[in-house]
This record gives sequence, C-alpha cells and structure tokens, in this order.
Amino acid sequence: MKKMNDYIELINKAIDEFMPVHYPHRLFKSMKYTVTLPGKRLRPVMCLETCRLFGGNYEDALPTACAIEMLHAQTLIHDDLPCMDNDDYRRGKLTNHRVFGEAHAVLAGDALLTFAPQIILKYSKNLGADKLIKILKEYFQAAGAYGVIAGQIVDIESEKLMQSFEFSGKIDIDKSELEKTLNYIHAHKTADLFKLALRAGAIIADASDKEIEEITKFGQNLGIAFQIADDILDETSTFEQMGKTLGKDKAEGKLTYTNLYGLEKSKEDLNKLINKCFNILDRNNLKSEVFEQILNKIKAC
Repeated sequence: MKKMNDYIELINKAIDEFMPVHYPHRLFKSMKYTVTLPGKRLRPVMCLETCRLFGGNYEDALPTACAIEMLHAQTLIHDDLPCMDNDDYRRGKLTNHRVFGEAHAVLAGDALLTFAPQIILKYSKNLGADKLIKILKEYFQAAGAYGVIAGQIVDIESEKLMQSFEFSGKIDIDKSELEKTLNYIHAHKTADLFKLALRAGAIIADASDKEIEEITKFGQNLGIAFQIADDILDETSTFEQMGKTLGKDKAEGKLTYTNLYGLEKSKEDLNKLINKCFNILDRNNLKSEVFEQILNKIKAC
C-alpha cells in the first residue's frame, strides 16, 4: 500500500520527465514553472490511489494523473491573472504572470490545456484505445465549457450578484439564488477536477459502473468540502501557511461559503461533507490511508 509521500515523489519525478524544456524555451519554462510549484498534488494522488483501490496498476494511471495536475496548473495560471483574481503569489511563490509576463502566462495556460492530453496519449502504453477515449472524454468534459471554465465564469459573474444582494436591500435577488449559484461554482470550479481524477483512476482500473458512480459521489462531496475549507482558511489562516494573499475574497465581497453563511455554519457544513465522504468509503469497503489522510487534513482547517 502506497503512502501519500510515495505518490507525491513518483508524480514529481514523472512530471519532470514529461516536461523537458523545448524551444520556445520561455513558453515551456512558464508552463513548467506553475506545474512544478511545491504542492500537495491532491488530484494526481487521488487518481493513482483510486486506480489501486479498484485493483488496477497505479503506474498505468501515472500519465493521466500528471496530465490532471497540468490541467490544474492551467486553471491556477489563468485564475491568478490581472483580469481574473489578480493575485501575486501562489504556493508561496510569485504567480506565473509576475515571473513571465501576462502574455506568456496566458499562452502557457492555453498550451497546458492541450499539452496535458498529449501526455496521456504519448505515455499510456498499457491502455487500449477504448480506455483512452473514455479518459479523454472525462478530461475534456472537466476542462471545458461544461466544467472548470463554466465554474470560473460564473464565479466572476457572481461578484455582481453578491453586491446586488448586499446593497440593494435584498429586493433584486433572493438568497436561494445565491445558494444555487455558489453550489454551481463549487461543483464545477473545484469538484469537477476532483471527480476527473477519481473517475479516470477508476476507468483505468476497469471499475464497474456502480463503483464509478460511488467514487463520483465521493469526489463531489470532497471537492465541495475542499472549497469550503479554502474559504474558511482565506479568513483564518496566514500567508505563511497558505502561500497566497488572504482576505481578498471578503474584502472584495465575493460570493464564497463564508461570506454567504458565516464561519460557524461553514465549519459545520464542512464536517458534514467530510463525514459523507467517510461513509462512502466505508459502505464500499474502500480502505485507504491516503484518502483518510486527505479528509482529516481538510477537516482540520
């Protein structure tokens, strides 16, 4: 049974091998910069662990796991841009556009979006065509207009929605509309990549439809819990702990779980979601120290 650090070491080594710096060098350096920033590697770790849990060879899932981390890095590069969240730091380091310039950051993000599935196709030697098609279908669903991009655009638009709720005497908008919008943002901007990692690992392991359905429910709950925890930490943590500028969401009146429900309810709902995740693992007899460690870490935010 693999440990969290074993997976992280394996993933970091593979990413370095999959991403040599080619010409044009500044583009590839920009791409690799954000992908290789120090991080928890949650999504690729979950892909490998899910493959193992369902009886597959986790090494067969390594290219897909690394591709998902590249996709995640793409979302971070674009999310940090001045036209989006305008952040200067990510994981304790300067954001991509601060190092390479805004134009290079945009293009590096665009490049990663298409480079990642190329890694899956090039290095997944033991996966047949049918399985590759299924994995790529999952990738493009999560990466595109029905997935993280949809979540990001609604997140941007929700700022005006939140302002309307706060400053118009609640005449223009009902709180239920805000709740529906927030659920959509969390489901797509965050949970979709968690579900991608879990579903891809299950597909590679030849999991049954029922098993894939259960691990998808796990990913949905885990992704939303992760985002709630992130919203909580944005108000309660420090730059040294998080490696990014904190308090911006609250200061700018963004639609977040804590802004809508407050810290106390946010923590209560986070615990409920984590318990749901543990229940899904238990009822499916999925014994995983890695998933337990991830869940307990999120719960302890």
